[in-house]
Amino acid sequence: MCIFFYNFINKLIIRLKMKKLFFLTVLMVSTLIFTAQSQTPTPAGKGAAIQFNETAHNFGTIEEGTRATHEFEFTNTGDSNLILTNVQASCGCTVPTWPRQPIKPGQKDKITVVYNSAGRPGDFHKSITVSSNVKNEAAKVLTIQGKVNPKPVEPPQPVSPVKVNSN
Repeated sequence: MCIFFYNFINKLIIRLKMKKLFFLTVLMVSTLIFTAQSQTPTPAGKGAAIQFNETAHNFGTIEEGTRATHEFEFTNTGDSNLILTNVQASCGCTVPTWPRQPIKPGQKDKITVVYNSAGRPGDFHKSITVSSNVKNEAAKVLTIQGKVNPKPVEPPQPVSPVKVNSN
């Protein structure tokens, strides 16, 4: 009797495992099919698109302490509003400002980037990542670079001897 009960339970467990496995397999296949269909590319010309006049700027040589500014101009070449969701610099020494309102198709605008060279002598190369609502496109990366001449070191002032009164 005990062996019969044991065999019955074993067969029941195996059947349940097989049903679960079959159900999970069907679920995974249907999810893959649904996901593949939802990721079809947007037809050309549909949605917002961004085109920069330039994506890199070289300031050349600047003096330490200078706040170097450059404007990256762009155009919405798509057929719907362009929204810049975030513009982030690779370092706190670089501060971007960008339009927060939607940019209409065909409209031009700009991203202003300010590099603070105070305390940063030498070569620099910074990136600015532009995130937007452009479909099927990774964020655009803008770059600035240049060289900062260090401030001239002032020679130390001579220390005059201290005069002591002897009374």
